[in-house]
Amino acid sequence: MLNRFRTATPVAAALVAASLVFTGCSTTSADEEKPAAGEKITVTTNKGQVEVPKNPKRVVALDNTSAETLKAFGVTPVAIPKKLYAKNVLGEWIDDADIKDVGTHAEPKLDVIEDVKPDLIIGGYRFAKQEGDLTKIAEKTGAAFIDIAAEDGAPKNRVDTMRDQTATLGEIFGKQEQAKQIVADFDTKLNAAKAQATGQTVFLSIVNGGKIDNGAKRMQPFVEPLNLKDVFAGNAGDHHQNSGLTPEAIAQADPQWVIVMDRDASVEPEPGTTPQPAAAVFKSQEAFKGKAFFEQDRIYYLDDFFYIREGIQDYGENYQRLAEALAAKK
Repeated sequence: MLNRFRTATPVAAALVAASLVFTGCSTTSADEEKPAAGEKITVTTNKGQVEVPKNPKRVVALDNTSAETLKAFGVTPVAIPKKLYAKNVLGEWIDDADIKDVGTHAEPKLDVIEDVKPDLIIGGYRFAKQEGDLTKIAEKTGAAFIDIAAEDGAPKNRVDTMRDQTATLGEIFGKQEQAKQIVADFDTKLNAAKAQATGQTVFLSIVNGGKIDNGAKRMQPFVEPLNLKDVFAGNAGDHHQNSGLTPEAIAQADPQWVIVMDRDASVEPEPGTTPQPAAAVFKSQEAFKGKAFFEQDRIYYLDDFFYIREGIQDYGENYQRLAEALAAKK
């Protein structure tokens, strides 16, 4: 039986304790005062300097990588892409009829964004192609548009961008101290994973449509800070396409570890289909039998909603669990 490594150990206990210390101190400080009416600040975004309102009240939150930080700050947006947000952490927003649904990046409802009369539009990442339209809406409604997403095209790597993103949101919403605590909690978990990642070879897998494929393109940012060696050297096609990688080729590469993203678990299944959980797909592979990663349960599953979470909280949670998994199998 494949193990999702949820059993608590001293590593996990220490990390949880550290997390409680940080989260227990998230009250408003002297640095988190209410802004003067109409106050604006200038922040650094992926596209340069942008002037934004201090503590905006009507926020359109399109970027999934910043959503959980907004929620932690007590921000309730006026509109979000409900199908692109994880129900397990943002179900309160998804179920709130007062929060409007802007559709998806593939079929955006731009009229909804205009109708809610935003003060701030947080875009980027999946909504990068809509930047021109969103900028026009911002100009028309008097809103500010920013892209601070932790995305592949950001000036810095994904992890550093997450830190900057969190700090920027803290500046905008007057939550500087809480932002620092979120980053510190994240760094504690990342450092735990760094301590356990000591050069192990790894296959970065995505399960999509019940098939195991190469997920390096989407998962490389997650392992980039860690001393782990991708057996396929980071080569992978678009995760929406079948690369043609076979279970036999994976077995021949013989990684010490496999890290799995279950895309099927994150998205609504096609009508009439019932995708298998990633663990069941792996368990059924005859080609993996006899391989150490398979026989010794050295398969780590990212959380089921990783594909649509991907923010600093989600990365931190997975670094914590990965540290535990690696420590358990040394």
